[in-house]
Amino acid sequence: MAFGRSSPPADWLVVGLGNPGAQYDGTPHNVGFQVLAELARRWDLPKAKDKYAGRFTEGRTTPPGVVPAGPRVAVLAPQTFMNDSGRSAGPARGALKLPLERVLVLHDEIDLKFGDIRWRLGGGLAGHNGLKSLKAGLGSPDFARVRIGVGRPDSTDPEIVAGYVLGRWQQDRAEVDALVREAADVAERIVLGTLEL
Repeated sequence: MAFGRSSPPADWLVVGLGNPGAQYDGTPHNVGFQVLAELARRWDLPKAKDKYAGRFTEGRTTPPGVVPAGPRVAVLAPQTFMNDSGRSAGPARGALKLPLERVLVLHDEIDLKFGDIRWRLGGGLAGHNGLKSLKAGLGSPDFARVRIGVGRPDSTDPEIVAGYVLGRWQQDRAEVDALVREAADVAERIVLGTLEL
Protein backbone atom coordinates (compact mmCIF):
# COMPACT_ATOMS: atom_id res chain seq x y z
CA MET A 1 0.00 0.00 0.00
CA ALA A 2 1.37 3.40 -0.94
CA PHE A 3 1.01 6.33 1.40
CA GLY A 4 0.98 9.89 0.06
CA ARG A 5 2.82 12.61 1.87
CA SER A 6 0.60 14.29 4.43
CA SER A 7 -0.03 17.98 3.95
CA PRO A 8 1.22 20.47 6.53
CA PRO A 9 -1.28 21.36 9.27
CA ALA A 10 -1.45 24.96 8.00
CA ASP A 11 -1.10 26.75 4.69
CA TRP A 12 0.48 29.86 6.25
CA LEU A 13 2.22 30.89 9.43
CA VAL A 14 1.61 34.60 10.05
CA VAL A 15 4.00 36.12 12.58
CA GLY A 16 3.44 39.57 14.05
CA LEU A 17 6.45 41.26 15.61
CA GLY A 18 6.33 43.27 18.81
CA ASN A 19 7.37 43.27 22.45
CA PRO A 20 5.38 41.64 25.26
CA GLY A 21 4.14 43.70 28.17
CA ALA A 22 1.58 46.46 28.66
CA GLN A 23 4.26 49.17 28.51
CA TYR A 24 4.77 48.40 24.81
CA ASP A 25 1.08 48.36 23.83
CA GLY A 26 0.20 51.23 21.56
CA THR A 27 3.73 51.84 20.28
CA PRO A 28 4.92 51.88 16.66
CA HIS A 29 7.30 48.96 17.34
CA ASN A 30 4.27 46.78 18.21
CA VAL A 31 2.28 47.46 15.06
CA GLY A 32 2.90 43.85 13.96
CA PHE A 33 0.99 42.66 17.04
CA GLN A 34 -1.84 45.08 16.25
CA VAL A 35 -2.19 43.83 12.67
CA LEU A 36 -2.04 40.22 13.84
CA ALA A 37 -4.87 40.89 16.30
CA GLU A 38 -6.94 42.45 13.52
CA LEU A 39 -6.43 39.37 11.32
CA ALA A 40 -7.35 37.00 14.17
CA ARG A 41 -10.52 39.04 14.73
CA ARG A 42 -11.44 39.01 11.02
CA TRP A 43 -10.86 35.30 10.75
CA ASP A 44 -12.70 34.58 14.01
CA LEU A 45 -9.79 32.49 15.30
CA PRO A 46 -9.90 30.86 18.76
CA LYS A 47 -8.33 32.67 21.69
CA ALA A 48 -4.54 32.41 21.50
CA LYS A 49 -2.68 30.06 23.85
CA ASP A 50 0.91 29.94 25.05
CA LYS A 51 2.90 27.85 22.58
CA TYR A 52 6.26 28.14 20.79
CA ALA A 53 7.35 30.86 23.24
CA GLY A 54 4.51 33.00 21.95
CA ARG A 55 0.76 33.47 21.76
CA PHE A 56 -0.49 31.03 19.12
CA THR A 57 -3.81 30.16 17.50
CA GLU A 58 -4.94 28.57 14.28
CA GLY A 59 -7.99 28.12 12.11
CA ARG A 60 -9.21 29.15 8.67
CA THR A 61 -9.61 32.49 6.98
CA THR A 62 -13.36 31.93 6.73
CA PRO A 63 -15.74 31.35 9.65
CA PRO A 64 -16.88 27.76 10.34
CA GLY A 65 -19.63 26.58 8.01
CA VAL A 66 -18.74 28.94 5.17
CA VAL A 67 -18.09 27.13 1.89
CA PRO A 68 -15.58 27.01 0.36
CA ALA A 69 -13.33 27.15 3.38
CA GLY A 70 -10.34 29.48 3.09
CA PRO A 71 -6.68 28.67 3.66
CA ARG A 72 -5.61 27.19 7.00
CA VAL A 73 -3.70 29.77 8.99
CA ALA A 74 -1.59 29.73 12.14
CA VAL A 75 -0.87 33.07 13.79
CA LEU A 76 1.92 33.69 16.24
CA ALA A 77 2.85 36.67 18.40
CA PRO A 78 6.30 35.85 19.84
CA GLN A 79 6.61 36.71 23.53
CA THR A 80 10.41 36.58 23.49
CA PHE A 81 10.90 40.30 22.85
CA MET A 82 11.33 41.29 19.24
CA ASN A 83 15.11 40.92 19.14
CA ASP A 84 14.77 37.21 19.96
CA SER A 85 11.64 36.42 17.92
CA GLY A 86 13.38 33.76 15.83
CA ARG A 87 13.45 31.56 18.94
CA SER A 88 9.65 31.50 18.73
CA ALA A 89 9.03 31.50 14.96
CA GLY A 90 11.65 28.84 14.15
CA PRO A 91 10.07 26.05 16.24
CA ALA A 92 6.56 27.03 15.09
CA ARG A 93 7.55 26.77 11.44
CA GLY A 94 9.29 23.45 12.12
CA ALA A 95 6.22 22.00 13.83
CA LEU A 96 3.95 23.19 11.02
CA LYS A 97 6.36 21.83 8.36
CA LEU A 98 5.91 24.91 6.21
CA PRO A 99 8.21 26.06 3.42
CA LEU A 100 9.88 29.38 4.20
CA GLU A 101 7.87 31.28 1.59
CA ARG A 102 4.71 30.37 3.55
CA VAL A 103 5.89 32.30 6.60
CA LEU A 104 4.50 35.85 6.52
CA VAL A 105 6.02 38.37 8.93
CA LEU A 106 4.28 41.63 9.87
CA HIS A 107 6.66 44.29 11.16
CA ASP A 108 7.24 48.01 11.65
CA GLU A 109 9.49 49.79 9.19
CA ILE A 110 10.98 53.16 10.17
CA ASP A 111 12.46 53.68 6.72
CA LEU A 112 8.96 53.95 5.25
CA LYS A 113 6.89 57.04 5.98
CA PHE A 114 3.87 56.59 8.18
CA GLY A 115 1.08 54.93 6.20
CA ASP A 116 3.24 53.32 3.52
CA ILE A 117 2.85 49.55 3.30
CA ARG A 118 5.12 47.37 1.20
CA TRP A 119 5.37 43.63 0.79
CA ARG A 120 7.96 41.27 -0.61
CA LEU A 121 9.49 37.84 -0.41
CA GLY A 122 12.96 37.84 1.13
CA GLY A 123 15.30 40.78 0.91
CA GLY A 124 17.61 42.66 3.23
CA LEU A 125 17.18 43.12 6.95
CA ALA A 126 17.75 46.91 7.04
CA GLY A 127 19.22 46.77 10.53
CA HIS A 128 15.93 45.46 11.98
CA ASN A 129 16.91 43.28 14.93
CA GLY A 130 13.64 41.35 14.84
CA LEU A 131 14.29 40.37 11.21
CA LYS A 132 17.88 39.43 12.06
CA SER A 133 16.60 37.08 14.76
CA LEU A 134 14.05 35.59 12.37
CA LYS A 135 16.77 34.95 9.79
CA ALA A 136 18.73 33.07 12.46
CA GLY A 137 15.69 31.15 13.75
CA LEU A 138 14.30 30.29 10.33
CA GLY A 139 17.68 29.63 8.72
CA SER A 140 17.27 32.17 5.91
CA PRO A 141 15.91 35.66 5.20
CA ASP A 142 13.69 34.29 2.41
CA PHE A 143 10.39 34.62 4.26
CA ALA A 144 7.50 36.85 3.16
CA ARG A 145 7.08 40.26 4.80
CA VAL A 146 4.56 43.03 5.13
CA ARG A 147 6.56 46.17 5.96
CA ILE A 148 4.40 48.69 7.81
CA GLY A 149 5.64 52.27 7.58
CA VAL A 150 5.72 54.01 10.96
CA GLY A 151 8.05 56.87 9.95
CA ARG A 152 11.10 58.00 11.86
CA PRO A 153 12.22 61.01 13.86
CA ASP A 154 14.49 63.65 12.32
CA SER A 155 17.55 62.06 13.89
CA THR A 156 19.89 59.14 13.42
CA ASP A 157 20.74 59.05 17.14
CA PRO A 158 19.96 55.47 18.23
CA GLU A 159 18.47 56.62 21.54
CA ILE A 160 16.12 59.07 19.84
CA VAL A 161 15.08 56.47 17.27
CA ALA A 162 14.48 53.88 20.03
CA GLY A 163 12.48 56.43 21.99
CA TYR A 164 10.33 57.07 18.91
CA VAL A 165 9.48 53.44 18.11
CA LEU A 166 9.03 52.47 21.77
CA GLY A 167 7.04 55.60 22.63
CA ARG A 168 3.35 56.23 22.05
CA TRP A 169 2.11 56.86 18.53
CA GLN A 170 2.44 60.49 17.50
CA GLN A 171 -0.42 60.08 15.02
CA ASP A 172 -4.01 60.13 16.20
CA ARG A 173 -5.98 56.97 16.90
CA ALA A 174 -8.00 57.10 13.68
CA GLU A 175 -4.83 57.26 11.55
CA VAL A 176 -3.24 54.33 13.41
CA ASP A 177 -6.44 52.27 13.15
CA ALA A 178 -6.54 52.93 9.39
CA LEU A 179 -2.89 51.85 9.06
CA VAL A 180 -3.61 48.62 10.94
CA ARG A 181 -6.63 47.86 8.75
CA GLU A 182 -4.73 48.56 5.53
CA ALA A 183 -1.79 46.37 6.58
CA ALA A 184 -4.23 43.60 7.53
CA ASP A 185 -5.87 43.95 4.09
CA VAL A 186 -2.48 43.42 2.43
CA ALA A 187 -1.62 40.42 4.62
CA GLU A 188 -5.03 38.87 4.03
CA ARG A 189 -4.73 39.26 0.27
CA ILE A 190 -1.32 37.56 0.34
CA VAL A 191 -2.71 34.63 2.33
CA LEU A 192 -5.75 34.35 0.04
CA GLY A 193 -3.51 34.44 -3.04
CA THR A 194 -5.01 37.61 -4.52
CA LEU A 195 -1.81 39.63 -4.06
CA GLU A 196 1.48 38.31 -5.40
CA LEU A 197 4.76 38.61 -3.54
